[in-house]
Amino acid sequence: MACSQIRLRILPGVRCLFDKLVQVKVEGLAPHKEVTLRSKLVDDRGVIFKASALYKADETGQVDVCRAPSLGGSYTGVEPMGLFWAMAAETPHSKFLKKNVLGPIGVEIEALSGETGEVLASETNERGFMTEGMKRVPVKEGRIRGVLFVPPGKGPFPGIVDMYLFGGRLTESRASLLANKGFVVLALAYMGYEDLPSNPKKLDLEYFEEAVTYLRNQPEVKGPGIGVLSISHSGGLALSMSSFLSGISATVCINSCNANTVIPVHYGDTVLTPLQPVMKNIKTTDSGLLDIRDALSDPSWEKNRASLIPIERASCRFLFAVSEDDRNWNSAFFAQQAAATLRNHGKENFEVVTYPKAGHILDVPHMPHCPSGFHAAVGTEVMFGGEPRAHAEAQLDLWERVQEFFKSHLDHKGT
Repeated sequence: MACSQIRLRILPGVRCLFDKLVQVKVEGLAPHKEVTLRSKLVDDRGVIFKASALYKADETGQVDVCRAPSLGGSYTGVEPMGLFWAMAAETPHSKFLKKNVLGPIGVEIEALSGETGEVLASETNERGFMTEGMKRVPVKEGRIRGVLFVPPGKGPFPGIVDMYLFGGRLTESRASLLANKGFVVLALAYMGYEDLPSNPKKLDLEYFEEAVTYLRNQPEVKGPGIGVLSISHSGGLALSMSSFLSGISATVCINSCNANTVIPVHYGDTVLTPLQPVMKNIKTTDSGLLDIRDALSDPSWEKNRASLIPIERASCRFLFAVSEDDRNWNSAFFAQQAAATLRNHGKENFEVVTYPKAGHILDVPHMPHCPSGFHAAVGTEVMFGGEPRAHAEAQLDLWERVQEFFKSHLDHKGT
């Protein structure tokens, strides 16, 4: 059969937002012919991510990835988005990086002959981050540095401050995709971005207070309160903001700690010292990576009292999302302790969602899994954990939960 008759199709179209599901189909194959599907993208750092899967055409010479099982490769079984979430970096310990959300990322998908390896057909899925009409506004207001995303349409919209991983810079992919759902989102940097110091000696909560005030004052933002979205180290900052600052109605902490970590946090005369690691609890894996899961001691111990964040002071709603295979730290234990603290103070203003077999960096749907990487606070590569399929399912579930949580606690009608 001539290759020109074979067609690879991406439905409903080759362009979509990054968090959307697509249907990959190959048509015009010989009945029951084996075909390898291969996906590839190059991120903004130049790192190549790849996945491949072996399929068998049906009696009509078609492969529909939404219905047909992969027989081998990067994943097996029926996985409609396997060619996306199963992509692994060719450079070890690399996390997918998208610096510029104004343009899409191209995922090239090829169909190759199972016998000869010849490319039979190919197509590129352009996966974008901003819907048409969205505004991206760089923010350099007073001390605060970040980027504001304003969705199209008639506002006002609920407002969210989005803080990402430790190590600074600014990550806009999650903030822009969340803004597509009808939120005004401020992607807030707090170190290592523009003129913010890369190694601050302390973090002033007044900086974050300024950010909350800035967002609440935007004409497109509806009140009375805003949301905070955080992950890992920034989760402690989100808890501190919720405990000390006014104007926050809903806070999401993904794989976070209920004590302050790494850098002292100051607010007026109050100082939250960082929880100190116990060096003997750090293990080295067979591959030479550090496993720092148990490096931090129990935040509730008397000696750690100055690091414990007084979340019982908070009046907002909390969503704690935890991965049971988080190797960065024991986020499940920290979330259970946070929940117990709130419950002991007569509060039921929280929910905890747990994901077995997922790793530390829970990101937006279909984001390639990052099982290990450079840890800026440790200064070397560490394990992040997670089994790729379970991690992908967790990302999909959490993305919907986060939207639902913010909609139910921020979208007050008539305010």
